[in-house]
Amino acid sequence: MGERADHAGRTPVRVAAGPAPALLMIGAGALMGFTMLAVLIGRSEGVGLVALPPAKPVAQLEFRAEDQVDGSIALRNVADQKIVAWIHPGEDGFLRGTLRGLAQARQRDGLGPEKPFSLTRYDDGRLALADEATGRRVPLEAFGPTNAGAFARLMPAAGAPATETR
Repeated sequence: MGERADHAGRTPVRVAAGPAPALLMIGAGALMGFTMLAVLIGRSEGVGLVALPPAKPVAQLEFRAEDQVDGSIALRNVADQKIVAWIHPGEDGFLRGTLRGLAQARQRDGLGPEKPFSLTRYDDGRLALADEATGRRVPLEAFGPTNAGAFARLMPAAGAPATETR
């Protein structure tokens, strides 16, 4: 039991701690234990996890991003050395930002531009951008169809010849 003065600050009043705080602590601990157990069982059994079926690559483009003096970026196909696309300053913000992020990761790791970036289209329509130099992979569908479309235009449609965009 603790003592506490009344409002006027005169006579000490005895206050009983009682069993309520102890029961509250036991209940909170039991709730946390149950939550952690539920998460552990859910993870080990795969409950609530979404897994996409494996997809097969149907097209791939390996390219290098070459910075230009005017601030534009030339995307050059490694196979035939042709320019796949030009990214001019102020245009294609998602494409430019994604490639800049991958290039900065290379710089942080002390890597250069020798290895190309790889853009892969899968049979389920998904696109993935990979940087083999750093091992980073970007599933482009995670950013929505408009942003994925910025990269999709780099690859020719199935059966269509590659064209240079400028």
